[in-house]
Amino acid sequence: MKAAIVAVGDELLAPSREETNSVFLTEKLAEAGIPVAFRAVVGDDVEAIGDVLRSALGRAGLVFLTGGLGPTSDDVTRDAVARALSLDMELDEDIVRAIRARFEARGVPMPDVNVRQALVPEGGDVLPNRCGTAPGLFIPLDDDRAVVLLPGPPAELRPMFSEHVQPRLASKAEKLHYDVRKLWIVGLAESSVEQKIRSAYIGVDNPSTTILASAGQVEVRLTATGGSPEEAAAKNGALSAKLEGLLGANVFSAAEEQLEEVVGRLLLSQGKRITVAESLTGGLIASRITDVSGSSRYFDESVVTYSNEAKMERLGVPEELFGRVGAVSEEVAHAMATGARAGAGADVAVAVTGIAGPTGGSTEKPVGLVYVALATDDGVRVEKFQFPGGRSQVKRWTSQAALNLVRLHLLHERGG
Repeated sequence: MKAAIVAVGDELLAPSREETNSVFLTEKLAEAGIPVAFRAVVGDDVEAIGDVLRSALGRAGLVFLTGGLGPTSDDVTRDAVARALSLDMELDEDIVRAIRARFEARGVPMPDVNVRQALVPEGGDVLPNRCGTAPGLFIPLDDDRAVVLLPGPPAELRPMFSEHVQPRLASKAEKLHYDVRKLWIVGLAESSVEQKIRSAYIGVDNPSTTILASAGQVEVRLTATGGSPEEAAAKNGALSAKLEGLLGANVFSAAEEQLEEVVGRLLLSQGKRITVAESLTGGLIASRITDVSGSSRYFDESVVTYSNEAKMERLGVPEELFGRVGAVSEEVAHAMATGARAGAGADVAVAVTGIAGPTGGSTEKPVGLVYVALATDDGVRVEKFQFPGGRSQVKRWTSQAALNLVRLHLLHERGG
């Protein structure tokens, strides 16, 4: 059996809106042995939803529609599905009572419009929503086909899928077993990753290899199939080992562990503490480090010194450097890291200074120019980078480079 995913909502057609539910569902379906053959985005239009649904059912036996299950007039997914499948709608009083109880628990009366969420197409099984008011629906069409309606908010969709949909998929999955493995890489561009590993994966159909790039990170995704979970995992393991050997220390995780988690684990295992001095990133590096639970065991402090005066007062950067080489320079990054480490008494200090843009650049110092400095017992190391993209991308690139510089130092200290 193959699946199709249709994301519903006018807002998803806006250029600035990212649709993530399809990615989540694709991964979970692959784990269940159900490949996705069709993905689409459609607006809140009854006729358009019906057309896409009919097209999806022509290509897949299991069709998921996400979004459009709310109480307002633009939430038309239920109506569109019922019309497209020629199903009558029935009011489920149990759903009405559950929604009313949810409102009453908050001390708020239930608006009348919420009754719409209790309309169920004939033959549909209700999927409880413990995180919101919109129930999902599982509508079997025959032994081989079904339509599944899920709420749009990821915080509601994901637990509903895991608790109420995933258990139903075992009987619909193909006999093939899937294994998905991800290598997360830092310090290399997408094209450089391709060049390093091309000889190992070109011509290999199983596992399939996909290379995905984001700011400061590249993902190599391996998807293997086999007659058993062990066979699929063994195929992935063999190719993964080859790729890791070719990529070396640029692979920071093969277990979906974020870079800040890897750095935190290394700091903790070596009994070291870190401090951060940030200019252009404005606290992003510290925020990422402290996103990890238990980071107080290795994180001392962060100093955000945006102005030259703050760099002088808080970090002891000599004033003459600003006139001689400027705030965005190897020398200032060096002084920031040195001052941060001395001030906190930390084992490791990382400091960044640069031009995030879109203004502030020049011919000599263009937007995206960044210096990252690392101060340790071994001295101070400064790296120069020229990052692409807009302001948020440059900041993300910089945080990746800073954390990676710390990671490489700690690996060296560990003997890795």
